[in-house]
Amino acid sequence: MDTPHLRIALTTNNLLQVDANFAAARQMVIYDVARDSSAFVDVVNFRRGAKKGLGGGQGGADGRCVMDDMGDDDGTGHDPLVERVEALKGASVLFTLGLSDLAAVRVHNLRVFPVKNECVREIDDVVAQLQRLMNGSPPLWLRRVMRGPDGERLPLDEQEI
Repeated sequence: MDTPHLRIALTTNNLLQVDANFAAARQMVIYDVARDSSAFVDVVNFRRGAKKGLGGGQGGADGRCVMDDMGDDDGTGHDPLVERVEALKGASVLFTLGLSDLAAVRVHNLRVFPVKNECVREIDDVVAQLQRLMNGSPPLWLRRVMRGPDGERLPLDEQEI
């Protein structure tokens, strides 16, 4: 893309909607989005966690909390967030239904701006809304994460508004 753009990541279970929390998503879809175009880049599939209880990891009769699966360690020495955070490298914005405080810190450390949706949304709608924001007067958070043709972040003073 020769114009300022964003690389975005969207958490999904069905590949059509932002319908999953960051730590529980089956996939993450990556797009490059410019003011007047968008391009699918990749889909990252995640392996399912080894820690499952009654209710398939959804909490349940055993009294376990859903957040038990979201800790630093799943009991096997494997950190379940590592592969998800690694998949965000090169992205500027993450669209998700939710993420824990621990995940938010890790995402922020990569300089990725997390956007939590309040409800399930079509991926096409998310991309279209982002393009509307880019074409208008972009909010400061969006201007801070825009990238040039070389993939490097654009300083605020070099951006056309």
